[in-house]
Amino acid sequence: MKILIVTDAWEPQVNGVVRTLKMTRAELQRMGHEVEILSPQGFRSMPCPTYPEISLALTTRAEVGRRIRAIDPDCLHIATEGPLGWLARSFALREGWPFTTAYHSRFPEYVHARIGLPTRWSYAMLRRFHNAARATVAPTPAIVDDLKARGFTGARLWSRGVNLSLFSPEGERMERSSEPLFLYVGRIAVEKQVHKFLELDLPGEKWVAGEGPELPRLKAKFPKARWIGVLDGPALASVYRTADVMVFPSVTDTFGLVMAESMACGTPVAAYPVPGPIDVVGNDSPGGVLHDDLRTACLAALHKPREPVRRHAEQFNWEAATRQFVQALAPRRAQAPVPPVSGEVELPGSAG
Repeated sequence: MKILIVTDAWEPQVNGVVRTLKMTRAELQRMGHEVEILSPQGFRSMPCPTYPEISLALTTRAEVGRRIRAIDPDCLHIATEGPLGWLARSFALREGWPFTTAYHSRFPEYVHARIGLPTRWSYAMLRRFHNAARATVAPTPAIVDDLKARGFTGARLWSRGVNLSLFSPEGERMERSSEPLFLYVGRIAVEKQVHKFLELDLPGEKWVAGEGPELPRLKAKFPKARWIGVLDGPALASVYRTADVMVFPSVTDTFGLVMAESMACGTPVAAYPVPGPIDVVGNDSPGGVLHDDLRTACLAALHKPREPVRRHAEQFNWEAATRQFVQALAPRRAQAPVPPVSGEVELPGSAG
């Protein structure tokens, strides 16, 4: 099939949404599908307010429709709820094209954390966006159940994978002291609650990998932390395997790909028991420790043996996740049946 993915999040951004889409594209191509990406690249754009790494395309429905028609996909997938996503949705509805959407981030909680907008307003807007689709794919069973409870009619599972060759316990490590090393990886923004990690009374060192609008303020407030910027590929794998514990203080993520990457390197995760960590790490799991007291989780995770952590991560399989994605698609034209999912991703707590 020829699959068109419309996304407002794309290169050169470095985040979980972009990594997910890039890995999914690669796996789709490996399966023999043709994949086109419609992103802000090639349009005039402006930085997104409060998130300048994201470029917002400045265009029209007519122009977006012209590009979609030129590609003439068998399946249309709208990955984000930004300007391109809304314009592609409008075009598809006007033309009677079926399409699918994805729920990558807990946008209402993000907006509430930043500007205090009531989450019910944002969820009403998102229901309108997503309920026009044939299916809305979300990354964990807990998020799917939450969306259904909030009135999202087509919510279904599209899990995530991890590059188990790149993110591996074997490979280079960074120079470090013999003291315990606690690591945060991700965007440095208010909704990620990085300050919750930096405020903890923990032995040893705290390292932070990433960038974002909170970076200048937090660097000034916590000068003893080591700030190592944005890493990708082998450098990111190296810092994961260097750490003793990867700390995930966010309570608004839908999945948290960095948790799976860290565990694939053998490094346990400390996090709050909320959607995302509950599905990816799990309670009473070899992959890490979840606790309402993040310090307690961090100290307990120090004692997790690394080999079972890696084995726990091996369940996150990009082939199985991508087959879930394909099965959710809504073809415009008759297609051959999609093979059943083999090696289905079985997330902690997803049985039944």
